[in-house]
Amino acid sequence: MTDRTLVRQVAERFREVNGDHPMTAADDAYVTGQFVPLEALCASLGRDADEARRLMLEGLLPLPGYLRSDGAEMVPRDLFRLAEAAGSSERLRAWFTAHWNDREQGEAEWEAYLSGQYVCLHSVTPAHIRRKDELSTEIAGALETAPAEPSPQWRAALHARVDELDALEPAFTAYDRLRFGGPTSRDTCVDAARARFPSGGPTA
Repeated sequence: MTDRTLVRQVAERFREVNGDHPMTAADDAYVTGQFVPLEALCASLGRDADEARRLMLEGLLPLPGYLRSDGAEMVPRDLFRLAEAAGSSERLRAWFTAHWNDREQGEAEWEAYLSGQYVCLHSVTPAHIRRKDELSTEIAGALETAPAEPSPQWRAALHARVDELDALEPAFTAYDRLRFGGPTSRDTCVDAARARFPSGGPTA
């Protein structure tokens, strides 16, 4: 039987991190298509959902990416993938942070990972996190210093980065813009870049 106290504690922690924003029917539909309820995932893998909740509360697994409006804890289908790669949940932190040469940056990324807010990636891995950051920085820099009349080569380089970031990121939903307090990286680095510099077209 599900421990309702653990469910409540996870929900409280989630709202501490994300704020208390309503989920619309469109948000629910998006999340249901992209994620899976924790209970269903654990049942399919022969895992105990309450144990997963304990690990979340202990800072050994990430929080759910979303709480659907019916209260379902929505998580990625590969929620346990990194812990398995590390050898166990207890080993995950050391394994994860070792992917960054800068210890402080590795710890900061670990805290971000535990927040469950890496809903900006189809698959959350240290390599994908690092590449997303690199691409976002490169695209933002290119847009800030864009020439008045970009050459075909400049456009091609921009679109190569945009297309790679596009492949890493899902579509996001309106709820994300509420909890993040503004536009998402897809808004600023994919959609805006393509709108401003259409492939093969003139500058805006």
